[in-house]
Amino acid sequence: MSRVPVEFMLRREAGPSIQRKAFIKVYQGFGHTGSLVVYGHVFHRKPYRFRRFRNSFLLNLVQLVRLFVLKPAPYVPLRLQFYDQVLEGHSEYDGFFRFEWASAHTLAAGWHPFTVGLGNDNPAPAEGKLWVPHVTQFAFISDIDDTIMKSYSATVFRRLYELLARNPERRRIFLETANHYKLLSLAHTHAAAPNPMFYVSSSEWNLYDYLDRVFSYNNLPPGIFLLNQVKRWFELLRSGKTGHSGKLIRISRVLQAFPRQQFVLLGDNSQQDPQLYRAIAEKHPGQIYAIYIRNVRASRAVATETLLSGLPANVHSCFFEHSSEAIEHGRAIGLLPQDKG
Repeated sequence: MSRVPVEFMLRREAGPSIQRKAFIKVYQGFGHTGSLVVYGHVFHRKPYRFRRFRNSFLLNLVQLVRLFVLKPAPYVPLRLQFYDQVLEGHSEYDGFFRFEWASAHTLAAGWHPFTVGLGNDNPAPAEGKLWVPHVTQFAFISDIDDTIMKSYSATVFRRLYELLARNPERRRIFLETANHYKLLSLAHTHAAAPNPMFYVSSSEWNLYDYLDRVFSYNNLPPGIFLLNQVKRWFELLRSGKTGHSGKLIRISRVLQAFPRQQFVLLGDNSQQDPQLYRAIAEKHPGQIYAIYIRNVRASRAVATETLLSGLPANVHSCFFEHSSEAIEHGRAIGLLPQDKG
């Protein structure tokens, strides 16, 4: 499952001598026949992408800052075409757009093409793909920072150091995490029909390509990224610090899109994941099979255990420090197969 968005430069005439540029960036869509969603942004110019990865603090700093040097294009009329269906819409005040609809035809599992263009007869719209997962028993929603990779989210300057000083290929993930997530992606299924994986984060859409490279380099299972509102260069110090209400909304939308699957939520106790996941389990008790919380902040260990102890009786929970503990717990509850070795 590829995660790389397809990007195209689109142009529209603004007058006889002035030509404005609108760059449409589409992210991977997802859903099923009755509920499909596609996200993207419209910018005034093509945003910067990491091209070379070197062990240079200065180069990493410059490249990272350039990811936040962008100019969203608000209220741009857009047209999405999905097979024989056409939907009209527009970008929001921050350039973000979202299309949600039901397919007019039954969709098979796999990738399906779509295009998003300007709200006129532009001959070269942006091409994208949306993923219709196979019908499997489980689906997984995971946080990224301090759950998969070491980000030190609770400390502003340490988080910024990790972000600015390390290129995507030098970011550190927790030991055995890649193996754990590979096992989850195949839980009660097989490689030809992997479980859906959603990676929901407070990190901004500015970091989409950056995170994609981190995941690819570390051989983490591909999935759908659901990130936070873009930030400008002068907001860089607030990267990853947006409130968690948006994260709750994004997770709720995934649960609503797949009402027949049981979900496993994975997070950490550096910020608000325990409280957030408990609220979700109480609101959707029949859909949440298990909650896994990584202990990265010892001062919150007792509070985290108290929160998890109050989960609905049918929701499994695991408070762990090392991924090997989470793997063993998954085997004990029947989520993962027993180790044949």
